[in-house]
Amino acid sequence: PMNQLATQGETDAGDAKEPGQAMAFSFGDPESVIDRRELTEYFEIWHNGRWYEPPLPMDRLCQTFNMAPHHRSAIALKINLLTSLQEPTDQLATNDFERFALDFLQMGNGYLEHVPNIRGGLARARHAPARHVRAPREAGGYFFVGVIGAGAPHLGADLMGEHRFAEGAIFHLQQPDVAQEIYGLPEWLSALQSGLLNENATLFRRRYYVNGAHAGFILYVSDPFADQETANKIAEKMKSAKGVGNFKNMFLYIPNGKKDGVQVLPIADVAAKDEFSGVKNITRDDMLAAHRVPPQLIGIVPTNSGGFGKVGEALDTFFQIEIVPIMRRMRAMNTFFGGEVLRFGNYSASDGSEITPDGRRIRGGDSPATPAS
Repeated sequence: PMNQLATQGETDAGDAKEPGQAMAFSFGDPESVIDRRELTEYFEIWHNGRWYEPPLPMDRLCQTFNMAPHHRSAIALKINLLTSLQEPTDQLATNDFERFALDFLQMGNGYLEHVPNIRGGLARARHAPARHVRAPREAGGYFFVGVIGAGAPHLGADLMGEHRFAEGAIFHLQQPDVAQEIYGLPEWLSALQSGLLNENATLFRRRYYVNGAHAGFILYVSDPFADQETANKIAEKMKSAKGVGNFKNMFLYIPNGKKDGVQVLPIADVAAKDEFSGVKNITRDDMLAAHRVPPQLIGIVPTNSGGFGKVGEALDTFFQIEIVPIMRRMRAMNTFFGGEVLRFGNYSASDGSEITPDGRRIRGGDSPATPAS
């Protein structure tokens, strides 16, 4: 639609040879998140005969990680809570777990590779980047697609293209999708458009300021000066008063104009600020709703007099209803690898009690069987 718009605009502008001739061109219709074309591609998980392609491009999901501070901060909060309680084991290092958790939360898919020891057992559970891992179409191991040297140095820095893991060597944890079961999709996906709009609003505001036309005025004078030299001097004075980063002003001199011979005409749209704030706040709330993160935990300043409540209590509730379920899903790797590869410690709540990875609250003298409240 944008290319058609540009072409149409150029055509109409070229045809408008006479002043005052009307020009009209239309914009493309808004596209829904369930656009018919994209919906067809979404339901069909394409394959090339060897592996299935994800329903959404993994490269684009990687780029959206930094689309908005509230999105990245919400994911970082969950990562920090998980890594702070993860107890490193001989088979799973903190670095591998952190990268695995980041892929799972951002990309909807987390992969760990079973690295065997000389006896065929598990020597190490190594992270495999979700951006490059693909599920096989037929029986066999997963594929690693892309620049192997950059994504998995242990496979060989000189290798390019694809590598196939041994069958049964990849543990795949996914956030379930209602349309297919080959790949997961991130839970925050419903806020993708809001996150991109938040980014676009910031970029537009930056261009608005860099362009330099965001403030200033037109000094419109229609009454004639004594001579042209006087008008030139005033124009020069206005030019000399402008420096780098200062507001841009314009002097417009039209001798013998109509009434109101001297006027100051502001250029900037004072409503733009309010609109910018509204877009930023609405999109921020959408992202917080998608991540289900209390605002005080990611540095949002309250605008109401009552505030957001106690941070400790909000964190305790967030841990119980969000982090504990993630821990339970992740510990499925212990069954896959045949041992306690992933182990979490207890969370210390603000009231002095502890919450186990199973969501049980332990108070002084209580057993771990006490249900969490």
